[in-house]
Amino acid sequence: MTTDRFLLCGTHAAETEPVRLVAGPLSADFVNGNLRAIRHGGAEVLRAIAYVVRDRDWGTYEPALTDLTIDQGADAFSVSYAASCTGAGGSRLAFHATIKGSSDGQLVFDVNALPESDFETNRCGFCILHPIAGLAGSPVMVEHTDGSVVATRLPDLIDPWQPFKDLRAITHEVRPGVTAQCRMEGDVFEMEDQRNWSDASYKTYVRPLALPWPYVLPAGETNRQTVSLRIASGDKTPATTEPSGPIRVTLGEPGPALPDVGVILYPGDVETALANLPTLSALGPQQLLLHYDPTGGHGLDALRSFARLAAAYPARTTLECVVACSGDLDAELSDIVDLVRRAGLRLDAIAVSPSVDRQSTPPGSAWPPCPPLEDVYAAARRAFPDIRLGGGMFSYFTELNRKRVPAGLLDFVSHCTCPIVHAADALSVMQSLEALPFISRSARAIFGDKPYRIGPSTIAMRQNPYGGATKDNPRGERIAMANRDPRHNGLFAAAWTIGYAARVAPAGLEMLTLSGFTGPFGVLAASGEPVAEGSPRPIFQAIKGLCELAGLEHVTAKTSDETRVLALAGRSSSGKTVMWLTNLAASDVAVDLSEFDRGHLVMTPYAIARIG
Repeated sequence: MTTDRFLLCGTHAAETEPVRLVAGPLSADFVNGNLRAIRHGGAEVLRAIAYVVRDRDWGTYEPALTDLTIDQGADAFSVSYAASCTGAGGSRLAFHATIKGSSDGQLVFDVNALPESDFETNRCGFCILHPIAGLAGSPVMVEHTDGSVVATRLPDLIDPWQPFKDLRAITHEVRPGVTAQCRMEGDVFEMEDQRNWSDASYKTYVRPLALPWPYVLPAGETNRQTVSLRIASGDKTPATTEPSGPIRVTLGEPGPALPDVGVILYPGDVETALANLPTLSALGPQQLLLHYDPTGGHGLDALRSFARLAAAYPARTTLECVVACSGDLDAELSDIVDLVRRAGLRLDAIAVSPSVDRQSTPPGSAWPPCPPLEDVYAAARRAFPDIRLGGGMFSYFTELNRKRVPAGLLDFVSHCTCPIVHAADALSVMQSLEALPFISRSARAIFGDKPYRIGPSTIAMRQNPYGGATKDNPRGERIAMANRDPRHNGLFAAAWTIGYAARVAPAGLEMLTLSGFTGPFGVLAASGEPVAEGSPRPIFQAIKGLCELAGLEHVTAKTSDETRVLALAGRSSSGKTVMWLTNLAASDVAVDLSEFDRGHLVMTPYAIARIG
């Protein structure tokens, strides 16, 4: 087994190991003061119960725990600790937490918080995550704060807004004969569909978004919140059995062609790309996605640099163009097309987005001034009549789902995703892949068979639609909303990238962009990384493999445990099948390839493998 953490994750720092809490059939993992993987009889009940404190940019504080006590008995467990957060200007929030679980299926998580001074926050309180696998679209009972109870369903297609508001409790079936009621007290809760952000969960959280934020917790005023989980089951309800033995891989029916692969390039990336043309050619992307932002100072020099690269590397080109929308749209777009012509830049397509649409408009907030998208797209079409026109969002599916573009005026729609909007631990990042089929299916439900592109989607966040900026990460930590992530430099990113492509393959994308060429989102290493500066990062092999699959007929490939191993297969016109496997786990996994006359393959942590 590969145990070189630096090679695996781009950092020598280890994640905190969870403490498994067990009381009869009830179990949960205690990590960093919160609960993960809450199970009953082996079946997942809740993905997490977490007490979360957010700053004004929706960044998450990492409180220091003190006085931690864990008591574990045969039929019960208990945890208690103190913690604190230091906010802007040295303000401090202290809180005390207790967790109690018992073998009869009862679990209580209670927190008393006391601001020592006025404390500014966007959110302070519990977040409860319900899983999506096997639960999406299923019946639930919702109890509201007025005592009314409603029989309803969790959304199947992704809900752009909050499916449930004014929540007091929600009850769902865990498996036949087992139900779970989660009750929240101490404030008003509501639920959002976190699949919008590629989180694999429905999140119930404290304080409705319609209320102002940030807000201030007054000094000296105690805030108490409690989450109670009650699991009911029959005495003879069997436990869920964990799959054992090697993971099996099976091929199914053919599907749509696998997409072109793009790489994102910024003006500052071009000189490095030109100096490494043999490496770019070896990578083999079919598309260059060229980011151009006049509001960020890009002008003729940026377009000229793109023109040099487009002349040197024969690929299709799309200009990802931010439109200021600050005056006459025809004049603004005419200025851009004039600069493109002066630069000698050959374009196959242009994707446009009003600058203001890069920022999110949360529920309850006023939409910022913006010309109608119909007018923006019409002006872009008049300026660029001879190339394809795309639109959508340069941010995430969330924003596209909430502001649905008039796709009839476009030749393709696009959006991005980022797995570290809300959490950045390894488990959450890999679990985000579960949400991708829901995203692509929801997009197809909105836009039909309109040509559809995704990306650039990378582990690190290239822009923050929810605050003033992305988080700088000079120490290379695993932090949410960071503009660089150490795992992009290790094997982890290669595994995540193949997994991403596998999850969206059935959607019949036109183009998929999962990396840049250089920089923190690219395939070339910088100094201080697991591989030598200037050499290909591990993600290079993953992107290269996807480039080689582009245009092949997608063949459905299933594994017997898709939480650990995913498969992506393509078939050429001559009938040859090529398959990529990815191990999403931090441990060795045995894979049964007997269907391919290959015997067993042992995949080391975060390994990828080409078969055929």
